[in-house]
Amino acid sequence: METVSDFILKRLSEWGVKRIFAYPGDGINGLVGAFGRMKEGPEFVQVRHEEMSAFMACGHAKFTGQVGVCMATSGPGAIHLLNGLYDAKMDHQPVVAIVGQQARSALGGDYQQEVDLLNLFKDVARDFVHVASSPVQVRHLLDRALRIAMERRAVTCVILPNDVQDLPAVETPPHEHGTLHSGIGYTAHSNVPDEQGLRNAADVLNSGERVAILVGAGALHATQEIKQTAERLGAGVAKALLGKAAIGDALPYVTGSIGLLGTRPSWKLMNECDRLLMVGTSFPYAEFLPVEGQARAVQVDRDGRNLNMRYPVEVGLVGDSKATLAALLPLLHDKKNRVWREEVEKSVAQWWETMEARAMVQADPINPQRVFWELSHRLPDRSIIACDSGSAANWYARDLKLRDGMLASVSGGLASMGCAVPYALAGKLAFPDRPVFALVGDGAMQMNGINELITIASRWKSWKSPTMVIMVLNNGDLNQVTWEQRAMGGDPRFDDSQLLPPFPYAEYAKLLGLDGIKITDPAHIGAAWDAAISADRPTLLEMVTDPNVPPLPPHIEFKQAKAYLQAISKEQGSGGAVLRSTVKQWWAS
Repeated sequence: METVSDFILKRLSEWGVKRIFAYPGDGINGLVGAFGRMKEGPEFVQVRHEEMSAFMACGHAKFTGQVGVCMATSGPGAIHLLNGLYDAKMDHQPVVAIVGQQARSALGGDYQQEVDLLNLFKDVARDFVHVASSPVQVRHLLDRALRIAMERRAVTCVILPNDVQDLPAVETPPHEHGTLHSGIGYTAHSNVPDEQGLRNAADVLNSGERVAILVGAGALHATQEIKQTAERLGAGVAKALLGKAAIGDALPYVTGSIGLLGTRPSWKLMNECDRLLMVGTSFPYAEFLPVEGQARAVQVDRDGRNLNMRYPVEVGLVGDSKATLAALLPLLHDKKNRVWREEVEKSVAQWWETMEARAMVQADPINPQRVFWELSHRLPDRSIIACDSGSAANWYARDLKLRDGMLASVSGGLASMGCAVPYALAGKLAFPDRPVFALVGDGAMQMNGINELITIASRWKSWKSPTMVIMVLNNGDLNQVTWEQRAMGGDPRFDDSQLLPPFPYAEYAKLLGLDGIKITDPAHIGAAWDAAISADRPTLLEMVTDPNVPPLPPHIEFKQAKAYLQAISKEQGSGGAVLRSTVKQWWAS
């Protein structure tokens, strides 16, 4: 007899789902049993914690463009999914959560592990969350969850009471009133706005002299069209953090990241442009965009709900970024006057010189910027890079040069700690032949990354290529929050909350059968990267870095400088070192 659980796994396979990130529990015993019976179908990827399964589903969606699927038991398992699911929701990634629930007969009786899952998930999966109360429902609930996740680029959820999981499957609902007959068929999209909208957009852009382009995650597949548009308009290109891989950093007109973690050239680009083209981005910080009224703007987004939300735009184009730019290009005029482009390129060239100078400033013991600077020219082609939230994201955003063909991501909207290792593992499982890097702070590593090293150790021998590097910035400090306390609150570092207990990261990796390298001398950074990239197994690089190297923002306001100086003047022990390090970075600039 085929059960509902057997049917679910078969249906997911028909949808093209290759793996499901999950942790078992009695709330999904029916589904786990179906995995054991299944001859062909999705792989069960066992994680160390349900939060990691949701992060991996999000990472899978980011790196493959396909729906990520995670699965958890009822009660605590379902609750644990939430952080990773909110990460997917806020970065607009298609993820489906399949969650167990207590038997229908027990619901409403305060039964063990009974949680009101509809209410629990109604925000994170607001586009679609439903309970399967009958086998007849299961086909259309699953089909709709997958289709809505793809179409809305959203999180959806199907809740399965454990008794329903073991009922006989209903593969084809009866042909009668009150039933739904869903399908898997291909969906064709209208990806290009109408001709009048394109002409209106071209008129705005053609009339400008100083054009800026801002690209985000929605433009990751439009690299060539972004280049052609920038060349035609003589524009500079800035990147939201989620769009860092949309266009390579070696191009002289690419100003790099924008925002708190951004670059000086991107700040200058936004403050001096007279036209702004935003493509596939919902970058949140208005203070880093042009002053309202300074620039006439055009925005391209596949979801019309995102238009005119961050900056007032004259023309909003709803469409796929690649197809829309391709249709817009013939309407754009070649900018004959290249003075603006020359200014942008000069600013970018000076910035990279500054970045190298800052990276080479002596620190105690290692300047974290140099760790990322030394990696840039060593990154193999087609690398996949996952960076965690925290101070690592500063150096990733500014110092790391990506090339076309690479994939890279962070937790953007949620900015959650703990995303990099599960993202990287999801990337490696999807592309086992590609080199993968996780760039992690010691806070995030202690939070959950250490545990997923166990998963890596259990799986790596089956990979086509063993190249996977987990780089840990070991500075003993929850560094990003420490700097925020100083610059935003004017408070000195509060050691009880900020200092981390020591942990032997490299030695722990070796205990698991991985390789581990600990570096305390900056002269050895490059050789350590080379060794890790060429190793015959995944390698953890423990870089012992200086927590006092400041992540200088692209623009410092007086009130921030005042708060910062006030904070370090009160900071006993480390205040002097922080001030000296800040002066060194300023001087190198």
